[in-house]
Amino acid sequence: MICNDKLFAYRFTLFGRVLTVVLLGVLLVSCSSERNKANHLQITGSSTMAPLLTEIAKAFEQRHPHTRIDVQTGGSSRGVVDTRTGLADIGMASRALKPQERDLKAHTIARDGIAIIVHRDNPITALSRAQVQAIYRGEQRNWQHFGGHDADINVVSKAEGRSTLELFLDYFELRSSDIKAHTIIGDNEQGIKTVEGNPNAIGYVSIGTAQYSVEQGVAIKLLATSGVIPSSEAVRNGTFPLSRPLNLVTVKEPQGLAAQFIAFTHSAAVESLIEQQYFVPLAH
Repeated sequence: MICNDKLFAYRFTLFGRVLTVVLLGVLLVSCSSERNKANHLQITGSSTMAPLLTEIAKAFEQRHPHTRIDVQTGGSSRGVVDTRTGLADIGMASRALKPQERDLKAHTIARDGIAIIVHRDNPITALSRAQVQAIYRGEQRNWQHFGGHDADINVVSKAEGRSTLELFLDYFELRSSDIKAHTIIGDNEQGIKTVEGNPNAIGYVSIGTAQYSVEQGVAIKLLATSGVIPSSEAVRNGTFPLSRPLNLVTVKEPQGLAAQFIAFTHSAAVESLIEQQYFVPLAH
């Protein structure tokens, strides 16, 4: 009986030690997770903004070595949805918030515009609103009709959920069902590569991304819209008609690391990064 009592006591003590180790392990994992969460931001959304936010994130991480900021694309709609559901700490939306999104907080960090682009070898330099409508509705299918080459027009459009598509449709008074596209693309880079690779293509992308690409020697050009040549300067001085805010989105007033990062995006320290992407920084 004594032996059994000793055995029971030993097993009870052993169990207690094991339980203590397990609980300590859970506590350590929990603490580690909280520390990681406190030092990590997940940002998703607009493909227009993603390259800029990636550069800003690198600059922020250099100033704060123990932080990590992940930037993922997927469109402005993804940025809004991910922020609302908690999958992202901050969303990117390259447009103003919609009335049904007013429960969210928008933090504008820069401005951009949307440009119609064609291949550099295309002789067309400008299109009217009616001409763009005719092309995207499939009513005019040959460049010769607009003074270009005798060649079929290859229409490139954006996928649903992209703010660039929404603003393009709104400005040119089109509906999604009107669009007769040959190619559907996701991000701006894909759109630019598609137009560069097809001398008869037409598309629409971020002015900043298009200007940056032209500077790098990419074989595209930007067409005048409503008589105004697309440029970051035209967006800055308010003469370009198709411009938009670049917003970071949160579900409430940001706290902690999110607040610190958003404050950094509004600082003079990132102006050069914004201008390098051919976006228009806010006045400080």
